[in-house]
Amino acid sequence: MPGTLDSREADLETLWDAGATGLEERAGLVRAYFSERADLPLDGEWAEEPEQDWQEQFKRDLKPVPAGRFTIVAPWQTAEVAAGSTPLVIEVGMAFGTGHHATTRMAVEALSELDMSAVGPVVEGRRLARVLDVGTGSGVLALAASMLGAGLAVGVDIDPITIPAAFENARMNGFTDSGTGVVTNPETGGKLLFAEGTIDDALLSEIGATAYDVVVANLYAELHDVLVGQYRDVITDGGHVVLTGILTDRLPIVLAALEREGFSDARVRESGEWALVTARAS
Repeated sequence: MPGTLDSREADLETLWDAGATGLEERAGLVRAYFSERADLPLDGEWAEEPEQDWQEQFKRDLKPVPAGRFTIVAPWQTAEVAAGSTPLVIEVGMAFGTGHHATTRMAVEALSELDMSAVGPVVEGRRLARVLDVGTGSGVLALAASMLGAGLAVGVDIDPITIPAAFENARMNGFTDSGTGVVTNPETGGKLLFAEGTIDDALLSEIGATAYDVVVANLYAELHDVLVGQYRDVITDGGHVVLTGILTDRLPIVLAALEREGFSDARVRESGEWALVTARAS
């Protein structure tokens, strides 16, 4: 298929689910290897290749991704994380959000710049930030928020397939499971929860909190436009939104929506054709 692993990240799950044994990026193409042809709803051409261990080749080609205070890695790459950086382990192919796409990387960088100890309600003498990750996918952004010190991180997604994958990623990062559907960061004591559903569902006390200090969402511009009113409904005054998945030529849609709903101090960062916007709830 034409493209790169970054630009085709949204298609990787489709390829793995269809039985791909490995992926490779080479000469402007993403090559997916199968033992036999599959019916795929993707643009691409089939070609016969000599027998090789394509999964092992894919592992060799995949590189760690530095992102803020973290290095995002697959489980077999933890030894490659440089001293001073925290490994954020994400299983490739389990759900959208492996960290190799610019939007995921920028979101982790933006979260890394927030001081989680400076937002949220005071509980037992310290502030506990509450973070909502909308469209959590692999759970990478909720995981990053929790590892950055959030007292509660909640990831919601309408795709039920993502939830077991997100919990598995949490376990690979050392979170402990009490069997209650909530996992705990053993270093900070912060709680982490993934649930199938929407922003409204995240308001339910049995799922998360009645309000959030940070809302992060890696979606797309038109969906942000639809949801930004709901972001404002659940975020505390002065709270932070971190929105990405935005093509640069769609930025005006998101900026106008944030202004419409009373957000201020909008700031933009770009990486290639992709953009991220941060803003504060007024």
